Amino acid sequence: MISKGLEGIVANSTRLSDVLGDKGQLIYAGYDINELAGQVSFEEVIYLLWNERLPTRAELNQLTANLRVHRELPAQVVSFLQETPKDANPMDVIRTAVSMLGLYDTTKGYDRDSNYARCLSLTAKIGVVTGYYHRARQGKDLPPIRTDLGEAAHFLYLLDGKEPTQEAADTLDLAYVLHADHGMNASTFTARVVVATLTDVYSAVTAAIGALKGPLHGGANEGVIHMLKAIGDEDKVDAWVDEQLAQKKKIMGIGHRVYKTLDPRAPHLRNMAVKLTDQLGEPKWVRMSERIATRMKEKKGLNANVDFYSATVYYSLGLPTDLFTPIFAISRTAGWTAHILEQLSDNRLYRPLSEYTGTPVGLTVKPIDER
Repeated sequence: MISKGLEGIVANSTRLSDVLGDKGQLIYAGYDINELAGQVSFEEVIYLLWNERLPTRAELNQLTANLRVHRELPAQVVSFLQETPKDANPMDVIRTAVSMLGLYDTTKGYDRDSNYARCLSLTAKIGVVTGYYHRARQGKDLPPIRTDLGEAAHFLYLLDGKEPTQEAADTLDLAYVLHADHGMNASTFTARVVVATLTDVYSAVTAAIGALKGPLHGGANEGVIHMLKAIGDEDKVDAWVDEQLAQKKKIMGIGHRVYKTLDPRAPHLRNMAVKLTDQLGEPKWVRMSERIATRMKEKKGLNANVDFYSATVYYSLGLPTDLFTPIFAISRTAGWTAHILEQLSDNRLYRPLSEYTGTPVGLTVKPIDER
């Protein structure tokens, strides 16, 4: 029996995360996401996914120090970011830069410790790659790397060249926590399939970024902002939603492939979106979002997902729309690398079957002039 998109097929086991769609529950290594959100930092979640437990203070301090000391990019990668087309898709740039980082990897061996070191280095650098490209495409200088800021704060610093407010850093940190891992999603599965061939960590993450780039996976939050801008005003929401439904068109950020009830990440970002827009004096986007969500719940019984509110949060932070998916990639690198390490710990090459539906065998080859 064919299962399109492998739906319902269990391809592997994992101790890292679980998505219980019927319950609207997301679990990281035994912790409900509602237990983690707002109580632990992104760095703590990185440690959790890599080690299957939360760190002690000493272990967190060590991980944080290691991440910060590995932020510097090879000069050749910096040159690439400065010279690449200014109108390139940032996801294309990040994908290529991550692949380039593999060229300058000096780690020896492919045991767990060596691959752990590669995962740490890559996790430390992907935010710098993203921030530096955004600066370079605007013709701005590249701020020097700092080692006194957390992952979220450092990324915002790279974008603006100045230290962010604590609230902005905390907001992005929460978004990182919520997006760090999500079961056997398309990009995570891609990373595991690729590294299962015993290729290198950089190839696996490069492939994962390519998968995340697709609008059916990582591009939804960017689409939400485009949607809100296209609607324009609050009083046009109902008519717009009704028209979309009449034309059987998909509404970005509504519904989820796995969650049959509420996406447990959505309320956290909704609350943050409301808080931010109240402070910034631009409540229009949240009100429009809330109306769309209410209308879709009434009409189709569908809930808003994490992309629906993360879009408003990022937009309220002043982040460029085309960096929404790259930010997803920055946080999800924690999950990708954790799954890569787990895959390699008990590896088995992925080799599913396919059902042939072509012309039945038996054709004979005619001479080329008789075809």
